[in-house]
Amino acid sequence: MKFSMTFILIFISFAVYPEKWNPERGDGTYQNPIIFADYSDPDVIRVDEDYFMVASSFNCMPGIPVLHSKDLVNWKLIGHVYDRLPFEKYNKPVHGQGSWAPSIRYHDNDFYVYFCTPHEGLFMAKAENPGGPWELHHVAEVEMWEDPCPLWDEDGSAYLIRSKLCGQPMIIHRMSKDGKTLLDNGTVVFDDQESQPILEGPKFLKKDGCYYILAAAGGVPMGWQTVLRSKSIYGPYDTRIVLHQGDTEINGPHQGGLVNTKNGEWWFVHFQDRGAYGRVVHLQPVCWADGWPLMGVDQNGDGIGEPVMIYQKPNVRQNASVMIPQTSDEFESSLLGLQWQWHANFQDTWYSVTENPGYLRLYAVQNVSQNGNLWFVPSLLMQKFPSPVFQAKTQLKFYPDLSGEKCGLVIMGDSWAFAALENMESGICLNMYKGAFHQCNDQTRLIESLPIHKNTIQLKVDVDEQAICIFSYSLNGKHFQSVGDPFRAQKGRWIGAKVGVFCINPNIRDSGGYVDVDWFRIQ
Repeated sequence: MKFSMTFILIFISFAVYPEKWNPERGDGTYQNPIIFADYSDPDVIRVDEDYFMVASSFNCMPGIPVLHSKDLVNWKLIGHVYDRLPFEKYNKPVHGQGSWAPSIRYHDNDFYVYFCTPHEGLFMAKAENPGGPWELHHVAEVEMWEDPCPLWDEDGSAYLIRSKLCGQPMIIHRMSKDGKTLLDNGTVVFDDQESQPILEGPKFLKKDGCYYILAAAGGVPMGWQTVLRSKSIYGPYDTRIVLHQGDTEINGPHQGGLVNTKNGEWWFVHFQDRGAYGRVVHLQPVCWADGWPLMGVDQNGDGIGEPVMIYQKPNVRQNASVMIPQTSDEFESSLLGLQWQWHANFQDTWYSVTENPGYLRLYAVQNVSQNGNLWFVPSLLMQKFPSPVFQAKTQLKFYPDLSGEKCGLVIMGDSWAFAALENMESGICLNMYKGAFHQCNDQTRLIESLPIHKNTIQLKVDVDEQAICIFSYSLNGKHFQSVGDPFRAQKGRWIGAKVGVFCINPNIRDSGGYVDVDWFRIQ
């Protein structure tokens, strides 16, 4: 059974779920994206009747989110593979570096996640429980590797496939059975930059005696999904394009993971680049013909699958609860919510959720040289854009210590904007700033300043389908007034724009200042 609709109809169906994007349509079908948020480079496995997904994190910490589902449509965050990366340089934002394109596998009752960073090398993490804790192992200190994926063969032999930065070629290494050591320098098994340029994101599997390498080609914005197949692990490999944009609105259906259900259905989870919204997650049906997977539906008859917009949900035993990855937070837990990430390795001294129960306390972290330039600030606490249209609102109680301290609500990417309470000589003001990163020129500008002389405020940002952001404030929690100018959000380095809160101290002296965040709500 197949379904296809235009984006217009998708947004009509979105109106049924006004609070958050929801892939459930209530009639046994789902709509893409299944996650309208920046869970890029997804990989998925099934263990019995449970599905687990991992995604890239780059410089954001904690890193590599782990999500759980019962039906491949409804997903919930259950943990992260690591809290911090064990390198001093990640104590400050290293935009675009960190963990790239992880893979997840289940072998001998343990979960394995492999990933590379551009300059530190190859890592493996292992856990009995996918929610953690994970043991992190530095497998190889190398540079310019990317997108590793392991395979344990039926005879117990272990292999790892990877590519290089910027894609190409496909390289297979022999690996120790425990997955901790590479046993050779690798063998190139495929390299055809003319027919499959920028081949990257390989995923390795064996089915019916054949080895398959799933990889994306053609680049992120307008690429396609390729499958390589061979009866020998070292090739030669035949190739076939199995998913592309075709006549659909889904640009560049890119890298992801192939997974089967317990009753034998096959599905492909992949991302689509949506600019400021990041790389959102889609789910495609898969059928096999002549030993090749066809992803999506061949709607135009060219022999290549195209992404579906609406489709029948996977046939699974259990009716999964309707859920999306967590967003809003009332800060009633003794732990910080899994939806939150810092822009670098974080310190426990930056925050507390127990100092004032029911509040998130952010301490005024020292960033001496930054006058509103947030590019170099590690202590931004943010989360992914959750929907094509949304509103983020928070209530703050500011207790500054030194002049110039700021706390507020921020939209962050390669450019940024924020509304913040700022401790000035004349008293507390509400200031709206805009900024952008330039190597030798601080482009941060004060757009508007309002003297309010109060330490409690509600801040709000409304984001429309063009990623235009409008900030506003309320002193009584009822009536909001806009502040500053509209701002168009931009993606960051390999990540989508983010929304969140912060508290910084631009002075040489340490500060005793802080802000108590009462709640943070997405609608």
